[in-house]
Amino acid sequence: MSRSTTNSDPELAHRLSRRGMLGVAAGATAAALIGAAAGPAAAAPTTTTAAPGRGRPVLPPGRLGTQLYSLRDKVSTLGFAPVFAELERYGYDEIEFAGYTQGSAGPITLAQLKQLARDHGLNPIGSHVGYYSSDPNAYTFAQNLTKVLDDAQALGLKHIGTASGPFRYGATVDAWKRAAEEFNTYGAAARARGMKFYQHNHAEEFSFAADQPNVRLYDVLLAETDPELVHLEMDIYWAYVGQFRFSKRVDGTPAPFDPLRYVLKQPHRYPLFHVKDGVHDEAARDGYRMVDVGDGDIDYKRFISSVNKTQGGYRGHHWQTEHDNPVESFAFARKSSEHLHSLCEKDC
Repeated sequence: MSRSTTNSDPELAHRLSRRGMLGVAAGATAAALIGAAAGPAAAAPTTTTAAPGRGRPVLPPGRLGTQLYSLRDKVSTLGFAPVFAELERYGYDEIEFAGYTQGSAGPITLAQLKQLARDHGLNPIGSHVGYYSSDPNAYTFAQNLTKVLDDAQALGLKHIGTASGPFRYGATVDAWKRAAEEFNTYGAAARARGMKFYQHNHAEEFSFAADQPNVRLYDVLLAETDPELVHLEMDIYWAYVGQFRFSKRVDGTPAPFDPLRYVLKQPHRYPLFHVKDGVHDEAARDGYRMVDVGDGDIDYKRFISSVNKTQGGYRGHHWQTEHDNPVESFAFARKSSEHLHSLCEKDC
């Protein structure tokens, strides 16, 4: 590790140093607890520098995370500690929350959760919270903004966001402008505490406005939110599903778009990504069938390499693996890490 990397990101330096010391032995305790549930697992590479004659790794050092929603079955049955131990063993650096209990085995405080993550070399990078609810006491941005931000700050999160689409007021241009105003409010409140507010997309964000069928709703969101206050977490799989489903307007005229081009035009707006894979299937409604990362057709070597080449791109983004319903969630996490760590800018 270079001196400049250590000085610019001491937390990253701590995690990489810890991982280098622990190596394969890091997951021994978890392996004893879960037995063969995850199958055979090899430790991810501990070095961040390509060997002579090899291309630079596509995956930036210290920037591989996972959305814990993918592992909700293991958290609910085993608790956070064994799950974090497995993620450490698989070479993960970060975690993104989808709730702070997920039905985990036994109660846990935010302070304990933060320390547990640190104990396993995992940086809590973000969290998904609901946008709004009809329940005035709901744990959402609209109903309990202060509590949401208090909890995020207690966990030391740098990003706090929602996976809810901006459909609170409907699918018209004015409805999305209204939602954008609320997102700007949440973003300003988050920035005041040193965090970034973000929105995670699904496919429908790329559909067209109900009242102006030539206007893509995602473009309204980008135009009406302050780029310094509202950031985006592109779920790459759902963006490609959106490309498949919404590359024609309602009248059938072509309206093609490239998810990667959105990022390359405004890379600073996309600090986080969901790395989710799919097998292309023209017969499926979505055009893809979701699979483990590395088993599908989405070219992540091209996608991540292209983002890396933007100004500050190699160090400015975080890549979170995800599968909505994996066949075996530990196997998904292990395979996804192995695949992403294997990618090089040139042939390995």
